[in-house]
Order: sequence, then C-alpha cells, then structure tokens
Amino acid sequence: MTDFDVDEFLAQPLTARVATDGPTVRPTWYLWEDGVFWILSGPWARLLDRVRTNPRLALTVDVCDPPTGLVRQVIARGRAEVVPFDVDRGRRKLSRYLGPEESRWDNRFRRYLHDDVGTVWIRVVPDSLRAEDLSYQV
Repeated sequence: MTDFDVDEFLAQPLTARVATDGPTVRPTWYLWEDGVFWILSGPWARLLDRVRTNPRLALTVDVCDPPTGLVRQVIARGRAEVVPFDVDRGRRKLSRYLGPEESRWDNRFRRYLHDDVGTVWIRVVPDSLRAEDLSYQV
C-alpha cells in the first residue's frame, strides 16, 4: 500500500530502467495502460533479442528530487511478451514524451509509426508491482 496514486505516477513521461537476464539494464520510455507496461522495440534494439531468449524481466520507474525531498519508486517484475505493433498505441506513447505535434518529432520516431522498420511491442503484465514513497522533508 502506498500513499500516492501509482497509475497517476506511471502516467508521467518518466524513464523506466529494464533489467534482463545477463544481467543487462537499460533505460527506456514506456506506456502504462490498464495495468500493463508497453515498451516499443524492434530489430535495432538488443532488448528484443534478450526478451525472446528469456522473457523474465524487472523494471523500475522512480523519481528522486533532493531539493524537494520527493522520492518515489515503482518496481515491477514479470514475463515479457513480444506482440505486433499498433500505431494508435505507439502514437499515445510517443506523444507523452515528444508532445502532441508529430510533425515536430525527430524523424526516427515518426518512422516507428509510419515505416516498415520492424517495430514491435514488448508487453509486460507485472507478476508483482511494488510502489513506495520514500520522500522526506527538507
């Protein structure tokens, strides 16, 4: 139990760190919808091969702001699944980070939505999800 809204926290454009077997940890943008993490990937990323080899992973999303004392974290563990890409979800995810005007995005992000570059989703339904507020007063 936590005293902050986990869905609201995960709806922010924060960066998750994903840990796979190896061990390997990498930062990534994500989309949190209906209790599922969605991570955009494709043949350009080693994460896709790692997930196909061993789908167990962990990820953390956190903030630490020493000037205000805000420290919150969400840690999830689960099994990843590679699923086909859908443009609507991709647009929702990318607009969180890049803003609503797709025409202003860097071309590589627009390519994920419109070109056949092998874009897929890594879908993670957490087996466990732990949220903690470790904030302190300054």
